[in-house]
Amino acid sequence: MPKESGRVTPKGTTKSTGRYTPPVPKTVKVSPVWVPTLMGALLALGAILIICNYLNVLPDGASNVYLLVGLALITGGFITATQWH
Repeated sequence: MPKESGRVTPKGTTKSTGRYTPPVPKTVKVSPVWVPTLMGALLALGAILIICNYLNVLPDGASNVYLLVGLALITGGFITATQWH
């Protein structure tokens, strides 16, 4: 009984070239220094504004306007964080 070699393709055929595309080299992206600085500043200012509103130390007392501005600053910080590489 002949020994089976496990070959799937007929003998004498060559490997097909296929449609292989080599991966595109990824360049390292580096964000400018102002991106993380702006992100940190927006997040910190928004948090400070909200905390000061609840402590009632802002002019005109506690107001929903201060809360909305604080949340807008924090949202801006999160949006900036998505641009940081």
